Amino acid sequence: MAKIIAAITMSVDGYITGPDDGPGKGLGEGGERLHYWVMGGPWSYDNEPQIAPEGEDAEYLNEMTARAGAIVVGRTMYEASGGWGDKNPFGMPVFVVTHRPEEEPETGEFSFIGGFDEAIERAKEAAGDKAVSIGGGADMIRQGLDAGIVDELHIIVAPVILGGGKRLFEDFTKSLDLENRGVRQSRWATFMQFEVRR
Repeated sequence: MAKIIAAITMSVDGYITGPDDGPGKGLGEGGERLHYWVMGGPWSYDNEPQIAPEGEDAEYLNEMTARAGAIVVGRTMYEASGGWGDKNPFGMPVFVVTHRPEEEPETGEFSFIGGFDEAIERAKEAAGDKAVSIGGGADMIRQGLDAGIVDELHIIVAPVILGGGKRLFEDFTKSLDLENRGVRQSRWATFMQFEVRR
């Protein structure tokens, strides 16, 4: 059975975006700093970002990409990224959870699914013996944790305080026990991996 891994980057003060996130500025005001680890250093929405992680950052990203066979994301994340320019950037099937699947044409790059549970099931089928990644946003990860289906929770903490934006655990009231599985660090992030205990 495919493992379910939820992974997301947040600031030291618990935000996964800066204020005013949305299309063209998916990580919000100042939120680019959350993903310096992915891009290989400072970048901004004003310049075409290049994905060029190095060292520990590249190692983590490569390991996670090799482990996963499919990814589930929310409609908000999809729209905030501008649909990644209608090109799947992950190299694996992407299932976008949306209340309006009928509004999206099937292009072969993304599958638009009307509910979280169905998206997870479809992702498991597509992943085969590989893991299913819940890539965000926060609502998708909270749904997975609330449903008790997440096997691993990876929180990547960027060394920044955003002071506002969207919080990962906003209105999440479920108590969960986590087991430490490893911590590593780079210049741009601290990678914390937990097993979700049942």
